[in-house]
Amino acid sequence: MPWPIPTLPTLAAMCRPLMLIAATLASSPLTFAQGPAIANPSAPAAETKTPATDSKGAVEPKLARGPVVLSQRAQTLHRSLLLADGHNDLPWELREQANSSFDNLDIAMSQSDLQTDIPRLRRGGVGAQFWSVYVPGETMRQGKALAQTLEQIEIVHQMLKRYPETFELALTADDIVRIHGEGKIASLIGVEGGHSIENSLNVLRQLHRLGARYMTLTHNVTLDWADAASDKELHGGLTPFGEEVVREMNRLGMLVDLSHVSPATMRHALRITTAPVIYSHSSARGVADHPRNVPDEVLPLVAKNGGVIMVNFYSSFIVPASAARESEVIRLKRRLQDAGTSADAIDAEVKKYRTQHPATRGTIHDVLDHIDHLVRLAGPDHVGLGSDFDGVPMVPEQLEDVSSYPLITQGMLDRGHDESVIRKVMGQNLLRVMRAAEAVARPPVPAAAP
Repeated sequence: MPWPIPTLPTLAAMCRPLMLIAATLASSPLTFAQGPAIANPSAPAAETKTPATDSKGAVEPKLARGPVVLSQRAQTLHRSLLLADGHNDLPWELREQANSSFDNLDIAMSQSDLQTDIPRLRRGGVGAQFWSVYVPGETMRQGKALAQTLEQIEIVHQMLKRYPETFELALTADDIVRIHGEGKIASLIGVEGGHSIENSLNVLRQLHRLGARYMTLTHNVTLDWADAASDKELHGGLTPFGEEVVREMNRLGMLVDLSHVSPATMRHALRITTAPVIYSHSSARGVADHPRNVPDEVLPLVAKNGGVIMVNFYSSFIVPASAARESEVIRLKRRLQDAGTSADAIDAEVKKYRTQHPATRGTIHDVLDHIDHLVRLAGPDHVGLGSDFDGVPMVPEQLEDVSSYPLITQGMLDRGHDESVIRKVMGQNLLRVMRAAEAVARPPVPAAAP
């Protein structure tokens, strides 16, 4: 006999268990402890609907958010491109964990306490890496900023000497291409914070001579000459000396890095620079409202300048709920500082707040959302990657370490990005910006010999 036709309430009751199962699966994506997930090479990539695009070829982030599975197509594409990451804090981790010695922590071996080592760099297909020579902002008040920065630069140089078969110092875009072509990882130095120059243009020149090819104008502390995003704004952007710093960096062919600075400092620097800028490790504030991210209204200015925003992987910058939590931490600190609360008491209150409001880790899809947003609003020529590996305590699922980059290639393919756009985001945009900065330098950086 035929089945009776169910009523609408009966249909709803029948479907409810399936809906609960689907919701559970969606909220609990699989994780991968060692390297990216790899599909059967003969299997096609996960089926998705072609997303809507705008005139720039950007995509709407409305695809399924399950685990990204690496296909043969993505593997082949990833191996063929040049991946350049804008920010890795391995030198600071080596200082903290190993007394600044590779004898104590050999990155030729797998290192479970790090997000970076040579085996995983190779699995991730890293072709060029800016190594941050970060030192804390309080070293400025202690008179130790320059000394510690020089020590961090020495760590990078010691790494190059210890592992010459893997790393080589790159000073120009042509160096990057050559070193990558030789099968090694082009290694560049980035100074994370203008406090490192101790208010001296001569020190800036010295750091450039030692190999530094970008400097972040501030870290988290407002300087005598530039406002930071996470501190009180005192200058409305840059002071006249801050303008001199930007002009001298242009003259040297050194990239002006606007990560960490306030929106007013971003706009001010973009007005006066004669070379494209970078954001070495920042994401989109239109996706996650954190002061460390780039506001939507600044994106057209970056595009006009020709610069590149290199997307950060830190969960507190990319996951909207986690960004809101950290923004509240910044406001809490400022309220306590204004009330004259001691530094120890402020630290205790911040720890208490974070314990009561745990962060959400997020997944690789949160990073892909930022890439999509920036491609859509700034354009595909102005987006890159700046992971912040070994500089952050929490990263999204499927982006646990430097072996994970191929999954971003896969994720962009899944979301409908053209292979040419993926190549730009992975490294071509940074190379273009470096070449433009080298051309502005006086005298211009000479081209490599044919």
